[in-house]
Amino acid sequence: MSDPLDLNFDPIERAAQIWDERFGPSDAMAAATSIMRVQQLLLSEFDRICRPYGLTFARYEALVLLSFSRTGALPMAKIGERLMVHPTSVTNTIQRLETAGFVVREPNPRDGRGTLARITDSGRDAVKRVTAELMEADFGLPALDRDQRVAVFELLREVRVAARDFSR
Repeated sequence: MSDPLDLNFDPIERAAQIWDERFGPSDAMAAATSIMRVQQLLLSEFDRICRPYGLTFARYEALVLLSFSRTGALPMAKIGERLMVHPTSVTNTIQRLETAGFVVREPNPRDGRGTLARITDSGRDAVKRVTAELMEADFGLPALDRDQRVAVFELLREVRVAARDFSR
């Protein structure tokens, strides 16, 4: 985790109290701001774990996705779709993974214009090592027990459904 702030009050709770007085109900603001702060904390922890392996969390996610595929390879467009990122981000991520020796790019035999990204043995090794550390760290959520983590997932899933990330 990032360096503790060790404040003697919760600044989001304080902001919510003032928000209530000045603007009205603060529950949505407090929840959203809390999510954003937790995102910062999680990314900091993920980067701390991934950095020694020459990875960012985004690159790690791409490697995991490739390791999940039956053949260890996916079209670039499919990677972007599954990771829910812009094609430019996928290209940048795969280029960096290729430079590190974790991925190779090759022509897509099913689509002469397309490119596949294929995970290498060193990429699989990196996934194995980073995953072990992330799991040991409870993916940055050791303050929550299993039931609480499941509840958080279910609650946030509703937001993703409402955004039409996917249909049920």
